Amino acid sequence: MKTVYERADIVPLLAEIFRELGYEGTSLSRITERTGIGKGSLYHFFPGGKQEMAGAVLADVDGWFEHAIYQPLRKDDAREAIAAMWTNVNDYFRSGRRICLVGAFALDETRERFSTEIGDYFIRWIDALRSALMRAGCSEGEAQTLAEEGVAGIQGALVLSRALDDRMVFTRSLDTLAKRFDSVMR
Repeated sequence: MKTVYERADIVPLLAEIFRELGYEGTSLSRITERTGIGKGSLYHFFPGGKQEMAGAVLADVDGWFEHAIYQPLRKDDAREAIAAMWTNVNDYFRSGRRICLVGAFALDETRERFSTEIGDYFIRWIDALRSALMRAGCSEGEAQTLAEEGVAGIQGALVLSRALDDRMVFTRSLDTLAKRFDSVMR
């Protein structure tokens, strides 16, 4: 029996391949080998090839973060949204076992292809977190510094956790960041 895919079914599969192999290491042959989806089907859904696939993956990641992280930080109770951010980020990155695809794309030549998407991801996260911190009683300057520290801390913890093959590094780092944020919110 042949499996019939929708574009939305393929994007998560592509995301994991790009996470594992990077943009440059991901070829159409590797994608078909790992997914079992033929090149014709891939081009049907993504006529722009690998670049369109990566763009779709980045848009999917962005959609998840917009819904689960940015919107709550902008609109919900500030303390609850920040607490939920730590939990949701831990779940999304599978306690440090899953790399940040946007962060990985920011570190190699791929950055040039997707500079707008990469920059927007980090800018919007920092801005949403800064907004929540200000509503929680931090001054604008303090909120900006803390928001940058929080996002940088998450990204750094992901790298360190992967490098040391120790997911507890990520979990401990999130706990430390959460305590730091709690201590400065009034």
